[in-house]
Amino acid sequence: MKLLTDFLPIALFFITFKLAGIYVATAVAIAATLLQIGWLHFRHGKVETMQWVSLVIIVLFGGATLVFHDDTFIKWKPTVLYWLMGGALALGHLLFKRNFLQSLMGSQLELPTPVWLRLLWAWTGFFVLMGVLNLWVAYSFDLDTWVSYKLFGGMGLMLVFVVIQALYLSRFIKNDEAVPEETP
Repeated sequence: MKLLTDFLPIALFFITFKLAGIYVATAVAIAATLLQIGWLHFRHGKVETMQWVSLVIIVLFGGATLVFHDDTFIKWKPTVLYWLMGGALALGHLLFKRNFLQSLMGSQLELPTPVWLRLLWAWTGFFVLMGVLNLWVAYSFDLDTWVSYKLFGGMGLMLVFVVIQALYLSRFIKNDEAVPEETP
C-alpha cells in the first residue's frame, strides 16, 4: 500500500501529462503530493522525513515550472531529490558516523556492520547514478520521452535495484524456523 501511495503523484503526473501537457501535469503533481502528505498525516499521524522533503522539492521546482512557464525546473526535480537522498546517506556516515539505512531498517534486518556499510554505499551510488541518468534523459530526449522515463524507467530501475539488493541480502538472512526431523 505504501508503494502505491508513494508513486501515485508520479502516475497522476504521467496520465495528466498525456492528457493536458506539462504545466497541468505539474500542478496535478503538486496537488497530489499535498493530498498524499495530508492523507498520511491524517491516517497515521506521522509523515516520514523524506516525504516532507519530497513535498518541499515538488512545490519549489513545480512552482518554479508554473511561475516561469519553463519545464527545466520540473526536469531537475527528480535529480535534486535523488542527490539529496544520496547525500544524506553519505553525509550521515561521513560526518555523523551514522548509517541511516541501518537506523531505518535495523529493526527489520539483522546484518553485520560491513554489510550495512556496503548497503549504504550501494544506495548512495544508486541515487547519484539515478540523478545523472535523469538529467541525461531530460536533456538528450524530448519531453514526452523524459516523462515516460520518469514513471517507467525510474520505477523499473528502482525495482531492479531492490531485487538485486534482496538477492544480495538473502544470504545474510537467518531462517529461525526449525526444520522438523523426519521420523523413521
